[in-house]
Amino acid sequence: MKELVYQAVPYVGMGKVSDFLHATNEILKEFGVELPVPGQSTTTPKDRAEKGLAIQKEIIGAERIDDMRAAASADEMHFQEYLAANCFGDFLTRTGIDVPRRELLTLSMLVSLGGCEPQVKGHILANLNVGNSRGLMLDVITQLLPYIGYPRTLNALRVLNETVPAPNAR
Repeated sequence: MKELVYQAVPYVGMGKVSDFLHATNEILKEFGVELPVPGQSTTTPKDRAEKGLAIQKEIIGAERIDDMRAAASADEMHFQEYLAANCFGDFLTRTGIDVPRRELLTLSMLVSLGGCEPQVKGHILANLNVGNSRGLMLDVITQLLPYIGYPRTLNALRVLNETVPAPNAR
């Protein structure tokens, strides 16, 4: 439960996650879970960038990551470094939830936010890279419908269909 909340931080921001983190702690206390829960981090400040870049390349694809980093201007390279160290190093390397589930969570958060279609496309491809099928992603998008509404759901379906056409697509 805590890992799900932690996974949201790099995608929706700490400002939106903070209230949910406190609510999660209250629920865990009500169920007798001793806090703080054991740490799930597998990185240190010294190796988070290296481990993050490694898992980023594994999930997204080494060539795509190398291309993104090569295309970054000098004054924007820090975003690529933050992405590797923080988003991937601090979060995707954690234990508690496996990488395929983390990618499904990431996809669901990006779809729910709306306006993230380029990132949705990237994470559809990442989901495929980690073994999640088009059908599973379609199931996730379907489950989100009553919570996010038709516009965001239909945008997600459009990106899914453009990225991984349905088997019976015309």
